[in-house]
Amino acid sequence: MSTPRPPLRRTLRRIPLNAAAALTVVICLFPVYWMVTTALKPSTDIQSYDPRLVPRSWTLDHFRAAVGADGFALFWRNSVLVTLSAVLLALLVALGAAYAVARMRWRGRRQFMLAVFVAQMAPWESLVIPVYIISRDTGMLDRLPTLTLIYFMITLPFTVVVLRGFIAGVPPELEEAAQVDGCTRAGAFRRVAFPLLAPGLMATSLFGFITAWNEFTYANFLIIKQQDSRTLPVWLSSFQSTFGTDWGATMAAATLFALPALIIFLALQRHVTAGLASGGVKG
Repeated sequence: MSTPRPPLRRTLRRIPLNAAAALTVVICLFPVYWMVTTALKPSTDIQSYDPRLVPRSWTLDHFRAAVGADGFALFWRNSVLVTLSAVLLALLVALGAAYAVARMRWRGRRQFMLAVFVAQMAPWESLVIPVYIISRDTGMLDRLPTLTLIYFMITLPFTVVVLRGFIAGVPPELEEAAQVDGCTRAGAFRRVAFPLLAPGLMATSLFGFITAWNEFTYANFLIIKQQDSRTLPVWLSSFQSTFGTDWGATMAAATLFALPALIIFLALQRHVTAGLASGGVKG
């Protein structure tokens, strides 16, 4: 019978790991900290040759300038509309596809999942030119529904993969018992399995939201003439004042841009972790 390792030795062995984890967190969070503090600094401190980690004074003038800038509210609305539409559409389609793959046996099922994995690994930036040509030839340039369809296609493979694993983790006997009690197959899924998929749905929704919310390339290439159809990332990249780049207002706008994704992640963090873990190891 082996003797337990002394607590002191275990503590000493964890010090390098904890130090590496702390260093990683600092490196990842420092740009965010610098963005927020810059948004709160007066303009004189931002342009100072002696930068400070902790601002001497604080101001909300940059946030007022960002919110009051031309187009901010319109482009915010465009981003919310496109993102939520793409996420909801991807969830609706992926839920049916994932259920068919996880619960049914049909010819070509493995080939279908292989195609989904290939689509997930493909760099979507390489398709900018073909998508632009197709959109131009079909008269779909400068339209928000075009961005919605593109973001839907980008997020769909990941959504199918995660939901397929999560549905496979729900015992089919639960649905079979509901069918014995008189439920149809669709009714059994809706009443029994669907409520258990909440963590998986939240995980995929968060991924889809962040992907569509932050996307810049397609929004920049496909919305050219109709400036009112642009999304917030494109507007943010060209945000300038009459005297050049207003770094304080730019950082304030970037902070406001990052807030929705941060709030949603913090609200769904526990469910998202469970959803990704279950979807990754089941099935």
